[in-house]
Amino acid sequence: MTILGKTQKPGALPTEQDRRGGKRQREAVAMEFATGKSSLGLVLVARSARGLCAVLLGDDRDELLRDLRRRFPLATLLDKRVELSALTANVIDFVESPTRELDVPLDMRGTQFQRNVWQALRDVPAGSTASYTDIANRVGLPNSVRAVAQACAANPLAVVVPCHRILRRDGQLSGYRWGIERKRSLLNKERVACVPDTAAHERDLPRHEVDKHNHSEKGSRWRVQPIAPLTERVLRA
Repeated sequence: MTILGKTQKPGALPTEQDRRGGKRQREAVAMEFATGKSSLGLVLVARSARGLCAVLLGDDRDELLRDLRRRFPLATLLDKRVELSALTANVIDFVESPTRELDVPLDMRGTQFQRNVWQALRDVPAGSTASYTDIANRVGLPNSVRAVAQACAANPLAVVVPCHRILRRDGQLSGYRWGIERKRSLLNKERVACVPDTAAHERDLPRHEVDKHNHSEKGSRWRVQPIAPLTERVLRA
């Protein structure tokens, strides 16, 4: 998958612009968009000439459009539901099965710091989770946990940039821009897909389940440890 955008030097402190959002988010650019239905509700897909720049989840089309305008206030939004039908179907298939590959170019519109965080999130494999602290360590800024959380909240590419894989350090579900139940559902989907030998009665993630599995991947770039509720694996940088 092609990702467009500059790379920030590891260890470079996030700037005020990083916290507010980058210039490219406020560029006057044409964006084509379309919406479709998934098991998680409506999915809004938007692309620029460079690639996929937004995947938003919700229940109301008008609210999704307002969210898109808020994120990209100077963009010209073009309703292209027919022209984007194939892309929309591809993205929805990915939302339904987030362990599969989404082979489309991405236009990740954010600051260098945000893009570093988003790429670190994309390094967390399906079926695994991480904490904000893990991601802060991953980008070389262990004292920027709050800025990492803000970058996660600013993520415009739901599921594609898997911020749903971020849990609290104790393993409990943390907040999710598109709703905690959607987050739970995505983690359930990934857990079932990545642990095919789990007994059927253990495959769902109930609210207070304590997971006792300890799975590690040989050669993984992350160390895997068992934690408390609502996760199969927790990654440590």
